[in-house]
Amino acid sequence: MTEAVVDDIVVVLPPLLNALEALGFFQRHLHPPAFASVMNEIGAPDDALRAARTSIGNWPDQFAEMRERLDRACDETLAAFAGIREVERGNGDLVAVFRALRHVPRAQEALYPLALRFPPVSSFFLDAANRDNSELLSRLEVGAREDAGIFHEHNEPGSRGGFSVYVPEYDTPGRAMPLVMALHGGSGNGRSFLWSWLRDARSLGAILVAPTATGPTWALMGDDADTPNLMRILETVRSRWTVDASRMLLTGMSDGGTFCYVSGLDGASPFTHLAPVSATFHPLMAEMADATRLQRLPIFITHGKLDWMFPVQTARQTQAALAAAGADVTYREIDDLSHTYPREINAELMQWLNATRPPS
Repeated sequence: MTEAVVDDIVVVLPPLLNALEALGFFQRHLHPPAFASVMNEIGAPDDALRAARTSIGNWPDQFAEMRERLDRACDETLAAFAGIREVERGNGDLVAVFRALRHVPRAQEALYPLALRFPPVSSFFLDAANRDNSELLSRLEVGAREDAGIFHEHNEPGSRGGFSVYVPEYDTPGRAMPLVMALHGGSGNGRSFLWSWLRDARSLGAILVAPTATGPTWALMGDDADTPNLMRILETVRSRWTVDASRMLLTGMSDGGTFCYVSGLDGASPFTHLAPVSATFHPLMAEMADATRLQRLPIFITHGKLDWMFPVQTARQTQAALAAAGADVTYREIDDLSHTYPREINAELMQWLNATRPPS
């Protein structure tokens, strides 16, 4: 690698990673009444990134792919900031904020392949507790075998019914790993939602599957086309990788969390654990659920006290209804959580998945 290329990377990587961390903080703490204070807290990391981005010189042709990925990661990150800055200036609403945040997973997708080349990028894609884990970092430095890493199956942006999967690069053939199937929120897609869990799957060792609903959102009413599709996806994954059948988690955010109940409480569901986040629930679901399925079924409910879409009282009632029906319910209420995804809960969910055995 030429000295000029190295110099440019040294200049641009720190502000890029810092800006992405700031966007992650913004996503987690986004609450409409607190928009201005959250913006004030993240400061202006986009200014430093913009300056670094414009200072990059020309690179030799052999580094064209690396340069393209770095440029795209920078540009998608700056596009996210541009969108939320417009709302900060009074031009737009919450929908515009969500639209701007679509650029964040695109930036991460562009950046991730550089993790093998650059240790700071590899550390960025680990949870905070493992960023100095030398044993894990050394295993990741070896690189992925052909059947590990990120794969997308008919899950291009705008498509429906496909899925994305991440298999830790240090996975070895025949080693049974826990599986996390993570369902996006309404109008979302699995290709983007994958990044809500990738750090934790990579850090803690789990096969991560992020499907996309067959319709605009999950089949919460009427005919259920999504459960058969999830079963098809699950069988595809299990035919290719070795999954620990005693540790198969179905989790999801918002509509995806609600669909965890709809699909996961069915008596034929193969999932051993359910973990809805910021979801809604109707008491009739508990009454209509398979009674045998509910007995001692591990369910981990996460909800925010500030949730403006599904008030927290709904989650409290859900915990009571499911516990009364015989489920083994863990309930986590987060004081500063609005209707956003709390990535900090993932490590606890993985610990719970590994420690809690489903009924035999």
